[in-house]
Amino acid sequence: MLPMISKYLSFLAKSTNQHGVHSPFVYGLVTSCIYKKSSPSVEDQLKIFFKRIKQNHTEIRITDFGAGSKYFKNNKRKVSALARKVGISKKYALLLNRLVSHLEVNQALELGTSIGLATMAMCIDNKKIKIDTVEGCSEITKVATSQFEHYQIKDQVIVYNENIKNILPVLTSTKKYDLVYVDANHQKEATLDYFEQCLQAKHNDSVFIFDDINWSEAMQETWETIKSHSEVKVTIDLFRWGLVFFRKEQNKEHFKIRF
Repeated sequence: MLPMISKYLSFLAKSTNQHGVHSPFVYGLVTSCIYKKSSPSVEDQLKIFFKRIKQNHTEIRITDFGAGSKYFKNNKRKVSALARKVGISKKYALLLNRLVSHLEVNQALELGTSIGLATMAMCIDNKKIKIDTVEGCSEITKVATSQFEHYQIKDQVIVYNENIKNILPVLTSTKKYDLVYVDANHQKEATLDYFEQCLQAKHNDSVFIFDDINWSEAMQETWETIKSHSEVKVTIDLFRWGLVFFRKEQNKEHFKIRF
């Protein structure tokens, strides 16, 4: 816990709000999306999602294809515990929903479905979005799929119960995505591999979102490597998330924004 607090204090010292941003594109994104308050309707729907999943105390067996967990000592976990410990937070779920709306996202790719909270957040009041989401663990996939059916968004979501390294080349070779959300294998080599493959499926206005960029030293190194890539033009570091843009009309700039 102490190393993470130290990282966050360092981030605060180097970060800014909208007043330190001189890029019109980033300023608009910060003021009209990142710092914008979600509508009461969206907040209410999200609360319902979170309440239901946190009341699910079913125990499932986890197959972990990533870097493992900092919170669990074995592979048996209650769904409610997953929601509390490793699921997307309400704050970031609301931001994800706003980004989908603000950037007019129609096609999204999610690597790491987990219990489906982020997927559902993207769909709230965004009826046009279509999401391809990939989850390697079959037991978690069952939980997420039941959520999508219960909230009647299954027509917007295609769930791939596959190892990401096997299905990703297929998806990125056949589709273009407006948004790619990566919350899966928190290891440097795997994350960079996902990034390189997803470059095939981007367009000029795509956004890539990487979760837990400060999760470990390896993930911090991963984030620095992504930032330096020749096709990356703008990055926004929110401490937990890293946002990546490829807009050719932009000068290469990196921002740390308090959120």
